[in-house]
Amino acid sequence: MKAVVTGGAGFIGSHLAEALLAEGWEVHVADNLTTGRKAYIPQNAVLHAVDITEAGLSEIFGGIRPDVVYHLAAQADVKRSIDDPAYDAGINIVGTLRVLEAARDCGAVKVVIASTSAVYGNLERDLLTETDLAEPVSFYGLSKLAAERYCKVYRDLFGLDYTVLRFANVYGPKQTAKGEGGVAAVFMEQLAKGLPLTVHGDGEQTRDFIYVGDVVEALMAAGRGAGTGATLHVSTGERTSVNELVALVRELHGPSTAVVHKPARTGDIRHSCLDNARAREQLGWAPVTGVREGIARTYGYFMGI
Repeated sequence: MKAVVTGGAGFIGSHLAEALLAEGWEVHVADNLTTGRKAYIPQNAVLHAVDITEAGLSEIFGGIRPDVVYHLAAQADVKRSIDDPAYDAGINIVGTLRVLEAARDCGAVKVVIASTSAVYGNLERDLLTETDLAEPVSFYGLSKLAAERYCKVYRDLFGLDYTVLRFANVYGPKQTAKGEGGVAAVFMEQLAKGLPLTVHGDGEQTRDFIYVGDVVEALMAAGRGAGTGATLHVSTGERTSVNELVALVRELHGPSTAVVHKPARTGDIRHSCLDNARAREQLGWAPVTGVREGIARTYGYFMGI
């Protein structure tokens, strides 16, 4: 089996490439290395240094003829999307269209697309389900929602199968301190530099933090054929506040770890927690890494221990 992983030099994509190789897949990485790192790409994966917005993507896919395309490449910085919505749309909407068209042209069986809890905006619900109204409050959330809907229309019109996976806030080794859900990585990089932890707002905002290894397992299940035509949550279904995350970090790094508060950021969501019941049922998947264990692994990676 052959797979293309767009964004495969990035945080989640490189972990996915490693898992696919371990399962015996032939893995091709499509990445322009703007935010991804060549060092993250597994040795046995083939790199295609290409931008997903370029028309030449179909030619590259045609030469590979992948069975499955994992589309993880994205502009994932909420602030960047607000500052430059055209740039955000160019990558997340036009880039997704290029990937879908390339997958269709080369005869791929399926596209698995990474999406986000940001599509919901600030819905006041304790636990969001896939049927809840999507009301993005940032251009990032809006562009990812549009990308999802292009997948559905491509299937309706052209028969290209897909699974959309809406990720909660992913964290773990190799994450960079920017983009969506990067607070854990921000904290780790600040610790490594001897800086205080920066908390925006009062710290009572909550997120559904899910470890990257659990995300990869959900991606793999979708690539094997599960969840076709579905939009599913990849999440823990549990809320953790930023202040609780600070407490976990202090347990690892020391109780005297300094914290500074800054104003809340425009476009940030106050609370976000995703029900994962559908993913459990349709993917045969469940998260296995609790936030305490996951943060400890991530701390060890960033501290080199």
